[in-house]
Amino acid sequence: MLQIIGTRKCAETRKALRFCKERSIEHQFVDLNERRLSDGEWKKIFQALDPHALIDDTSSYYVKQGYAWREYNSQEELQLHPELLKTPILKSKSTIRSGFDTDYLETHRVHA
Repeated sequence: MLQIIGTRKCAETRKALRFCKERSIEHQFVDLNERRLSDGEWKKIFQALDPHALIDDTSSYYVKQGYAWREYNSQEELQLHPELLKTPILKSKSTIRSGFDTDYLETHRVHA
């Protein structure tokens, strides 16, 4: 099953959820405001995607906390502060994608 990781405030996450709903793509939504990811989930994400590329440098949290002017470990900061994460994260079995990707979402469509 497709898993969409993000927040309801994120426009890209809402687009992915709407895309799945309109096309009857079975999915599970993980709202980062309601549930933190486990260490195992983070490990799988970091194996598939570069942690530094997952930092949303346009987020208000990134700007307010001054990440542009400090040195930090991307992996540690994402785990401590998931509000830095570029969302949505699209996860299915062994494949993981970052961002709204219609081609990837379409591959999970069940044709009856």
